[in-house]
Amino acid sequence: MRDAYHEELDAIGDGLVEMARLVGSALGRATTALLDADLALAESVIAADEKINELHHDLEDRAIDLLARQQPVATDLRIVVTSLRMSSDLERCGDLARHVAKVARMRYPESAVPRDLHSTVLEMGQLAQRLVAKAGLVIATKDVDKALEMEQDDDAIDTLHRELLSHLIDDRWAHGIETAVDITLVGRYYERFADHAVSVAKRVVYLVTGEHVADFIATSEASAAE
Repeated sequence: MRDAYHEELDAIGDGLVEMARLVGSALGRATTALLDADLALAESVIAADEKINELHHDLEDRAIDLLARQQPVATDLRIVVTSLRMSSDLERCGDLARHVAKVARMRYPESAVPRDLHSTVLEMGQLAQRLVAKAGLVIATKDVDKALEMEQDDDAIDTLHRELLSHLIDDRWAHGIETAVDITLVGRYYERFADHAVSVAKRVVYLVTGEHVADFIATSEASAAE
């Protein structure tokens, strides 16, 4: 009976890893659709978000069912509750990838991103994809050290986001208000996507250690200083 219970817990973890894979793929394809003005690809990202939502709801149902039937305590309870929160973060990542695809669809047959900003947006998309892939790895391995690295990894996205916004307030901006709004939104979507990936990693730290990231770091530093 307990073996079946732990198999169900493992299945929830596997579902989270699959969600991370799906949202990473969605963002990569949405970025390509955005930069290449690829309507078919944008539509496929928008349609595929339903699969991510279904997986999110399935994981929620499994977790709630486990809470009701098994009444887990201590570490197992932490796994179930934290998994619910990670699932919500990843579902939001899927929504943000869909938003990027919708901007691509709205501006078709033109690209929503001016040519001089393509490299910045592409790099933001690639970095955000790598972050969520790393989050998936952290979920699978429960590697606290890798989880703690992700906040620093996210700094690169924040730097690119500021770079993108600096173009909008530059006197030399020549692409009009509509494009400025698109770039503002797209930049925010990538930045928030990365934030949710980092949030997933922080939840893994709590899942493994029972401490929130700031407390865990403080405890670790105090122990090292002794």
